[in-house]
Amino acid sequence: METLSWDLGIFEQAIRGYAHLQAPIADLKGPGSHILGDHFSPVTALLAPFYRVFPTPVTLLVAQAALFALAVLPVTRAAGRLLGPARGTAVGVAFGLSWGVQRAVDFDFHEICFAVPLIAFALEALLAHRWRAALWWALPLVLVKEDLGVTLSAIALLVALRARRTDPRAAWWALGTAVFGLAAALLVFTVVIPAFNTGGDYGYWDKLASHGPFDGLDTKIRTLLWILVPTTGLLALRSPLLLALLPTLGWRFLSGEEHYWSTDWHYNAVLMPVLALALVDAADAARRSPRPWLRSYALHAPFAVAAAALALTPHQPLAALTEAPTYRKSERVTEAEQLLARIPDGASVEADVGPIARLVSRCRVFWIGDTRGVVPDWIALDNGSGWAGNPVEYAEKLHPGETFTLFGQASGYVLLKHGG
Repeated sequence: METLSWDLGIFEQAIRGYAHLQAPIADLKGPGSHILGDHFSPVTALLAPFYRVFPTPVTLLVAQAALFALAVLPVTRAAGRLLGPARGTAVGVAFGLSWGVQRAVDFDFHEICFAVPLIAFALEALLAHRWRAALWWALPLVLVKEDLGVTLSAIALLVALRARRTDPRAAWWALGTAVFGLAAALLVFTVVIPAFNTGGDYGYWDKLASHGPFDGLDTKIRTLLWILVPTTGLLALRSPLLLALLPTLGWRFLSGEEHYWSTDWHYNAVLMPVLALALVDAADAARRSPRPWLRSYALHAPFAVAAAALALTPHQPLAALTEAPTYRKSERVTEAEQLLARIPDGASVEADVGPIARLVSRCRVFWIGDTRGVVPDWIALDNGSGWAGNPVEYAEKLHPGETFTLFGQASGYVLLKHGG
């Protein structure tokens, strides 16, 4: 019960719908909310068969880790082909242990886990001059998340740039793909998502409101340094592949939402394969430079970024694997599980972050305070900090005129039942 369960619960509800051949309804976003009215991520339906067999949030977490791990293959293969086996392995290690990947794996589940291998395979194909393969790998990005259509366009422009002299026909196909990516993104933002959204619009436009690009400049500069220095030693600045970073960094840094600016959460994961392969591209070109210092730097950079990733890992989520408590279930967790198990299957439950992931596979779960008139059968809270005060009074304040009784409590978790 240490994995944060807000986004994990939302995606599990949606994938549970797909798994039962129903609409992907995520009640945690509001009763009856269609997930495609929040973010356009139909790609998550690919997990439905696995979830149908293993209906647990662990299925999503394992799938996410596996998809990130899959991306190591094209990164290492491209690096090995251009820089040699030793340097290729070093780049693969640096990417696999990169702080952006580690933090994404550690934080809930998110649809962008599909984007990371797609981007990696696309850029690997680009570096191998397999232009059509690069476009085919990048095309599914429009099904991963609404903003990634612009990333598709950026990758297609890179293909057009590289192919224009040797394969003009492929360059024209790439330009057409770039136009398609922009058109798909525009269509999803303005038509598709509003059609599924109960409010009839895209609910994140307000997050783009900002005082300007210089708002939070210190945080943005710090994030940029984290993005470019430990992952590439700044050498990637010599590669045009960094163009593929701009769509994601653009919407994040232009947003007024401070969480988007930092190195936290999962927002930097899609940047990691771009950085790794931009480093490979730049190192390959720099090895032929007439400047000795640049040639030397290019030869040593892959080992340096691998060493940096290893040095940073003790301060990253992966370090938890070296701690004994990671492999033990605490008494608090056992007691909380036993308490939540008393909720019958199929019940409606209003819950905060703590209990969500333990309940969505078998109950209809709402976010605390956002049932929009629906009175739940149960309310489950992690009240260990005492934030809810008297739980019964808090529940009855949420639902005036309704009666809730304290059904049980354990290790800070509280279970309330509607009625007597």
